[in-house]
Amino acid sequence: MNNATMNTSLIRKYNVPGPRYTSYPTVPYWEDNPTEKEWKSLVKGTFESSNLNEGISLYIHLPFCENLCTFCGCHKRITKQHSVEQPYIETVLQEWKLYCDMFGRRPELAEIHLGGGTPTFFSPDRLKQLIDGIFELADKHDRFQYSFEGHPNNTTKEHLQTFYDLGFKRNSFGVQDYDPKVQKTINRIQPFEQVKMVTELSREIGYESVSHDLVFGLPHQTKESIVNTIERTAELMPDRIAFYSYAHVPWIKGVGQRGFNENDLPQDEEKRELYELGKKMFFDLGYVEIGMDHFALKTDEMFKAMEDNSLHRNFMGYTASKTELMIGLGMSSISDSWNCFAQNVKTVEEYTELVNNGQIPIFRGHKLSAEDLVMRQHILDIMCHFETKWEGLNNDRVAQIKESLQPMEEDGLLVLSEDRLQVTEIGKPFVRNICMCFDLRMLKKQPQTRIFSSTI
Repeated sequence: MNNATMNTSLIRKYNVPGPRYTSYPTVPYWEDNPTEKEWKSLVKGTFESSNLNEGISLYIHLPFCENLCTFCGCHKRITKQHSVEQPYIETVLQEWKLYCDMFGRRPELAEIHLGGGTPTFFSPDRLKQLIDGIFELADKHDRFQYSFEGHPNNTTKEHLQTFYDLGFKRNSFGVQDYDPKVQKTINRIQPFEQVKMVTELSREIGYESVSHDLVFGLPHQTKESIVNTIERTAELMPDRIAFYSYAHVPWIKGVGQRGFNENDLPQDEEKRELYELGKKMFFDLGYVEIGMDHFALKTDEMFKAMEDNSLHRNFMGYTASKTELMIGLGMSSISDSWNCFAQNVKTVEEYTELVNNGQIPIFRGHKLSAEDLVMRQHILDIMCHFETKWEGLNNDRVAQIKESLQPMEEDGLLVLSEDRLQVTEIGKPFVRNICMCFDLRMLKKQPQTRIFSSTI
């Protein structure tokens, strides 16, 4: 059996619905919801723990977009009314004050990430007001890493300079694809010249890392369009590339992902060929694979984090630093106290009302059991380092997991030994499938309806 036949066979075998594991347990399996009082206690306990010399992370969700991209699975609010900016920022700062009031001392922020929606929907002055307001109650950690997501079409030089002056040294731009037909279908029309401008401006200003987000599996994508997109990307050589699989989940996201005929989507082997083609082109350009779906130049901090085993994965994706406490501000954002997850309410109106009433605006979460914490670490190790040791597991559990992994070992996806699991090069595209063998909650209670995108 040649490699092409083998890969096709593996794709057919393992292309099943599965989580992306930005958390464990995954959101559909959250069940032990914390009350607001319990959440505050858990956050404060983690904040006061000895591990907090690492600082804390802050994710700020800025949900507004002027147009709906029909591939998007994010929580967003579509509007062209920029009058929403000021009241939303005031609410976010009020939520931050609710957290800081219970900390008892000024937190040190090791990581800040602004996501969306579209953070650059907001004016530079409003964004400066937001970050200045955050630091009225906090200090910068010695090893801080601050980043934001920008839309190439509305990111200005003033945006870039404002963020840089505030301490942001990394940014990412959503490119998706340069093919005009694909862009029209997903309602994300942006010329290469615009991406080039914001990338070059970032470097002129002094940003240490510029990332481009690309997506494979979009409607009307072909090998030719992927080659064209990556050849244009090569003209700019971003420091990092996220090459995401399009997650088609219209049963969750509704009308936004019904803006095209599903027959227009590349399927199974065809979709995986797009990824393998892109991956080879990235390697030829000098990029190194980082975790799942990410690539970086060897000069980038993400590569260095992989080399020294400090790479981490959380709700923001892969990061070069780890903190046990991550606070999510803004509607729908998710916080992580390491022993508990909590998500904010999903509408701007409810979020604003709860915060203005002095409440932490969470509506669901999950308190991790001792077993959850062990499995979380194993899944993190596989996702970040492509291996894990059998630590924290009794012999019966190891035997159970090894048994479920045996077919994957026979297919060459991994190697099992006395003290560890190691993912092979062939197995890297199937890392989600491998992690599913550690997902005890899903193994105990298989979903009755489709709730995850396909792993391939």
